[in-house]
Amino acid sequence: MIYHLFQSLREYDIPGQGLMEYLSFRAIFASITSMLVAVFAGKRIIRWLQKKQIGEDIRDLGLEGQLQKKGTPTMGGIIIILSILCGVLLFADLTSIYIILLLITTVWLGALGFTDDYIKVFRHNKEGLSEKAKLIAQIMLGLAIGLTVCFNGDIVVREKPGESDAKTAVQTTAAETTGTEKAQDVVKSTKTTIPFVKNHEFDYKWLSPFKGAWGWYCKWAIYVVMIVIVITACSNGTNLTDGMDGLSTGTSAIAGVVLGIFAWLSGNIINSDYLNIMYIPGTGEIAVFMAAFVGALIGFLWYNSFPAQVFMGDTGSLAIGGIIGVCAILIRKELLLPVLCGVFFVESLSVLMQRFYFKYTKKRYGEGRRIFKMAPLHHHFQKEGIPALVTAPKRALPEAKIVVRFWIIGIILAVLTIALLKIR
Repeated sequence: MIYHLFQSLREYDIPGQGLMEYLSFRAIFASITSMLVAVFAGKRIIRWLQKKQIGEDIRDLGLEGQLQKKGTPTMGGIIIILSILCGVLLFADLTSIYIILLLITTVWLGALGFTDDYIKVFRHNKEGLSEKAKLIAQIMLGLAIGLTVCFNGDIVVREKPGESDAKTAVQTTAAETTGTEKAQDVVKSTKTTIPFVKNHEFDYKWLSPFKGAWGWYCKWAIYVVMIVIVITACSNGTNLTDGMDGLSTGTSAIAGVVLGIFAWLSGNIINSDYLNIMYIPGTGEIAVFMAAFVGALIGFLWYNSFPAQVFMGDTGSLAIGGIIGVCAILIRKELLLPVLCGVFFVESLSVLMQRFYFKYTKKRYGEGRRIFKMAPLHHHFQKEGIPALVTAPKRALPEAKIVVRFWIIGIILAVLTIALLKIR
């Protein structure tokens, strides 16, 4: 709103008005705003949650320090969503299709998670929403995002900007302006970035068994399906990782920083030409959104760090994962997510492995066996005892140590993901 206010007052010579043209300035202030809202409004929200006795119902799973968390307020994802919305609505370009899609994702998945938490807390139903209901809602969002990417004329790419475009951008970005002016020959495309490959792009049309008109429809259908899978997987992966104080919050913030950098680079003709990556006009605004996203998570971490004063619940985890997935799709970096979000990927994989192996051994031997002491993976290191297949310390590790080590792994993966821009 502040951005649009200054845009409407362009004809007046207001001191500092030009600062709103800088992506870096708006991103910094969006991040600071979201952080402050999370810290100051979060305290009031936590008190309200405590007053309403909206506490976590903890089952005894034999984990160290688990029962001490009983009664800790949940549904703290409200703090994250409110903080993101404040930063974005004040400093982002609300006419950008990318901002609109990310706002829809935040509200949609936040409402889905809130409904799940509401059923668990107020209706005392530990199961919450059924997995089927969650999946349907996530697929609906994925289809909406996918169809918009396919048919909206503002979502275009250009793989290799030419020198003339770069020179034009230099003239308009002399003091680091947005650099998001559209090149003349940008096109609708199903290409995306792929790691370790020299040409650095993968086209989903290569998966189509048809050519001609049928091939055109088929490639977009494949792309939409991929978008649905990415959004669903990211949303659920973050949800599974949210099992320790600060774990999901910290790792999500790390991923958000990298995606914000990618968005800024992809939306700038000069930088995308230098790095030989796809130029995607308008994605610089995504950097503003991700700055607010990271600021909100850091502010929430003030209360969510060990020992947590509030849990984000599904209200926060589903929205966070969805934002990461949609952002990666819009900047054509979804195939980098298994590296960047390696923590989420491994956490989800551990659950799938544990579940299928248990069912397989129960069917074959009449008794279910486990690969890990407990899934998701972070609980494997938190539980006493030695598992049958995967080795780990017999003594349980302190929760804070596990979380910090996962953060370190997340930082290493983030650095590696950025390095993949030049490792081909």
